[in-house]
Amino acid sequence: MTSRRAPVDEASEETNIPRDFPRAAKLIVAAEDAGQRLDRFLTVHLPDFSRTRIQSLLDHGHARVNGAPAKRSHRVQAGDAVAIEIPPPTPMHAQPEAIPLEILYSDEDLIVVNKPAGMVVHPGAGVKTGTMVNALLHEFGARGELSSIGGELRPGIVHRLDRETSGALLVARNDKVHRALSDQFRDRQIGKTYIALLHGRLKDDTGRIELPVSRDLHRRVRMTTRRREGRAARTDWRVRMRLPGYTFLEADLHTGRTHQIRVHFSALGHPVVGDTLYGAPAQPKAGATLLPPLGRNFLHAAHLHFLHPTTGKVIDVRAPMPSDLANYLRKLASASGAGSESIDAVLAPYL
Repeated sequence: MTSRRAPVDEASEETNIPRDFPRAAKLIVAAEDAGQRLDRFLTVHLPDFSRTRIQSLLDHGHARVNGAPAKRSHRVQAGDAVAIEIPPPTPMHAQPEAIPLEILYSDEDLIVVNKPAGMVVHPGAGVKTGTMVNALLHEFGARGELSSIGGELRPGIVHRLDRETSGALLVARNDKVHRALSDQFRDRQIGKTYIALLHGRLKDDTGRIELPVSRDLHRRVRMTTRRREGRAARTDWRVRMRLPGYTFLEADLHTGRTHQIRVHFSALGHPVVGDTLYGAPAQPKAGATLLPPLGRNFLHAAHLHFLHPTTGKVIDVRAPMPSDLANYLRKLASASGAGSESIDAVLAPYL
């Protein structure tokens, strides 16, 4: 027997004005779920919502078990009827902020910016300021030069990069171009190349990973390749350099799943350096030398390649490798006994 769930609207917590509010979900507790805390039970069976969001709803009296109000610590029993109301979050509005932007390419239709590591692309749960959208609104929003398709929280945003991933980010300046670029992403016509440093030594010089990607139901901040209902995902890779215990490579994304590169290589036992969420140590070692923490993921969106929706011309944009990544690779190579000239030759195409 499994827990039964009433339909719930699929709008994300991060959307500005979710549809069909107030919402409600009703579930019957299965035997295998008996004894779980109510907040844990709801988090597992309502994967669209974080545990923090669930706990907030419980704390504000939005859940009942068998018709009676229940706290987050309540232990559910087999056959219990659990009902939860999900009111709309307070609508958010992104505000312009004078944050410097590194623009790699710009014309009247689109922009490519070099996103720094540590910057969130758009406001969402827990993040209201300091995002790429805040910076774009300051630079272009006053003149109405960002597409409106993404709504008030995502003006111009065609695709996203993880917070700790740097590199080329494509932004649309009008709705027509936004739709055309979205179609190119959907049809996998946009070339996206990343550079990454992995733990461990990949045996082959090239390879392809085709593992489905889906939300990890036990840790919602993570993705996983272990669920059968995951979405198809493909990553092609090419080794550019090997150091003792590490592999530096290029990776081409043929799909754009959340955390795709990170979860794919972690599934192979080779997490991205600095990516502690997917198993990388906080302080890597080079032989017996303990290196300082990188403080971010060694993952950079180095190259975008696409057809301009208006002119039909090929647009080829490269985002220079950040100095913190280049310097870290040099430190790792030095601690491993590699010559500086060979490292500089490897890095040259990305600087």
